[in-house]
Amino acid sequence: MIDKLSNQNRIILATVLSFLFFATYDYLFIPKQTLNPNEQNSSKIQKSVATNAQKAPTVATTSSQSIPSSKVTKSKSLNPSIKDDVIATVKAKKFELKIDRLGRVTKFYLNEKKYTSKDGKRLQLVDHKLGFLPLEMRFSNEAINTEAFATSYDIDKSNYTLNGKPVTINLTQSLPNLTIIKKIKIYPDGHYDLNIKLSKKADYFITPGYHPSLEKESYTFHGALLKKSDGSMEIIDDGDAVEATFKGVQFAANADKYYATVLYNFDKKMTVVETPMKDKDPALFIKGTTDMNLGGYIGPKEFVILKKIDPRLTDVIEYGFFTFIAKPLFVLLSYIHTFLGNWGWSIVALTLLVRLVLFPLTYKGMLSMNKMKALSPKMKELQAKYKGDKQKLNAHMMELYKKHGANPMGGCLPMILQIPVFYGVYRVLQNTVELKGAPWMLWIHDLAVMDPYFILPILMGGSMFLQQKLAPNNFTDKTQEKIMKFLPLIFTFFFVTFPAGLTLYWFTSNLASIVQQYFVNQSFKKHKVEEMAVKK
Repeated sequence: MIDKLSNQNRIILATVLSFLFFATYDYLFIPKQTLNPNEQNSSKIQKSVATNAQKAPTVATTSSQSIPSSKVTKSKSLNPSIKDDVIATVKAKKFELKIDRLGRVTKFYLNEKKYTSKDGKRLQLVDHKLGFLPLEMRFSNEAINTEAFATSYDIDKSNYTLNGKPVTINLTQSLPNLTIIKKIKIYPDGHYDLNIKLSKKADYFITPGYHPSLEKESYTFHGALLKKSDGSMEIIDDGDAVEATFKGVQFAANADKYYATVLYNFDKKMTVVETPMKDKDPALFIKGTTDMNLGGYIGPKEFVILKKIDPRLTDVIEYGFFTFIAKPLFVLLSYIHTFLGNWGWSIVALTLLVRLVLFPLTYKGMLSMNKMKALSPKMKELQAKYKGDKQKLNAHMMELYKKHGANPMGGCLPMILQIPVFYGVYRVLQNTVELKGAPWMLWIHDLAVMDPYFILPILMGGSMFLQQKLAPNNFTDKTQEKIMKFLPLIFTFFFVTFPAGLTLYWFTSNLASIVQQYFVNQSFKKHKVEEMAVKK
């Protein structure tokens, strides 16, 4: 009875964990909704900012969209020659950004080929119809706030080109009783230095902007990130925003799976106000009074770029609960890539290295399974002999296990210990923007999307079937055996929609497991032959 229950435990554990993992992925992780720009265009921001009155000054609820157009056009400081909201354009090799009349980043295009859509259009990370814009300022004084949204900034130059060197944009907004000067020094990698000066003291708030909602996956992160002075992270998912104030903040970011817009100051910590916007999505506003110096970044969450700007910015790349495992694994993957130059082969190398490091645990699990299979005939004898006496059956089973050094759960425990590592690798491959547009072999042109010809999923299913054939089993239940036989087919079905990089990882892991299983099986056979020779 113990043997049967132990087998059931192992099968149930392996099957349930695997099935739930992949079923959940298929239901939650695969993109269910690509936001329709037309639907977003028809919606307006419900509120600009509302803060906790006890913790921070009340921020006016007036936004650029709530100001009547008649006031904007009649504003004395609005230059009649400006035909639209864009007053400055900055062009670089990797990106193009546009600044509107209110000194905000109103458009940010990525120029690299891997960020273009199927119809050849550039990826656009900023859209004022999605919410508040990067570098948007709002004042606590409602009168000043109304004037600020009705008055255009003056600019000394309207077109800038980055030829490997940064450019500085000077913006001036002249209100009846207040002058605001913004200096933005933009670098070729997408980060910038921001300096704000006010002619007199006035409480205001500035935002890094809203994260792009290009392709929303339920499981991958969409929301706000705050890194505090003690090094801890405050993670606010879309839909979970509340009114709150945070002090001693190093960076404030709004991000999704691959992209982020960030404001940071690692020298002089910031006070950041969180407020819920439409659907309780988080808006972050940094509190200022007179002069303020900040750093900023808009673009893909590429590890190398963020690290070059400041290593602490790499925390913008969010791996979830297993970040403490996933982040070092990505650093290792990136290091391997510097030698191999191909992300696909780097995944293969990382997988083999992980399997090699975990082999001692794998070996123990596989050896335990071989021992249990060898003991299967004796266990069946005990089950038949003590069929009506559970107490004696348990006692003799335990004695048998102890005598031969077998553990009924020995095959499961090593697997459970490896799950955090394997899940960490999965999180790395799921959130690594570097895999976007990265090719491998002849038919894989993008490791971040599914295999277009289903070759890798089929190979993965075949390798799983072979792995299953090599693994020892001592099933006493035909249902268990049938379930296990169908697992390769079930896994193949789920992996059809998985990113090619993740499927490549699992396929390589299966191949490594096959080699390891063969080695353990041969070693066990040799040990049994030697044992029989000694007995003779």
